[in-house]
Amino acid sequence: MNKEMMYPIKGFNPHTFLDWEGRIASVIYLPGCNFRCPFCHSSALITAPESLTTVDYEFIKRFLREKRGWMDGVIIGGGEPTLYENLPALLKDIKSEGLLTRLDTNGSNTAVLKKLIEEKLLDCVAMDIKAPLDTLMYSNITASDVDVVTIKQSIDLLMSADIDYEFRTTVVPCFLQRKDILSIAQTIKGAKKYVLQQFSPKDTLEKSMRDVKPYSADELKQFVQLANEFVKNCSVRGI
Repeated sequence: MNKEMMYPIKGFNPHTFLDWEGRIASVIYLPGCNFRCPFCHSSALITAPESLTTVDYEFIKRFLREKRGWMDGVIIGGGEPTLYENLPALLKDIKSEGLLTRLDTNGSNTAVLKKLIEEKLLDCVAMDIKAPLDTLMYSNITASDVDVVTIKQSIDLLMSADIDYEFRTTVVPCFLQRKDILSIAQTIKGAKKYVLQQFSPKDTLEKSMRDVKPYSADELKQFVQLANEFVKNCSVRGI
């Protein structure tokens, strides 16, 4: 089986200066997700990955080798990468090139996350926290059946692990209010970093979300002030 088949990559961003603070990184996008968040802006990647061209992994490796000494690392995003059985092999391959690795995850697969950390395949994790850890609310926001106990286990795992991490929440006005951000911040009290992400109504999974007006920059900054009581390193991304 060739690497293209082993690693069905459906998107590649050669370099980002914003997604991994302090690092110059590439982003690899893997298809599929166990959540169906209506505000997701990767609809084709989630619902119709077969419609997207598969990116040749050997092309990516050649690019990374050409940029050796300039690139710091690679972010594996999606979708939800922990659903992908060859994720450990992909991370090992990237680390063999002398690069750092970061995983973007929704935190629903604690066992996989734990194994990757134990095997030292990750240098950083960015975990989405979609809502306060209430089963009904979390399931509503993700349009999926969610075990919030597992989400909390992933949070605790990262907060006790010896790697860099950040928690992040996309602040969608029709789903999350001030009190919800405060609740999430209380749950992750003492965390290294919490990022509030601006909601973008562009190309959302549910078309109705495209008419939702995002919070203003000032409103998001007020949310940051609330969260700062529990997480000192809290910031806004996307404004």
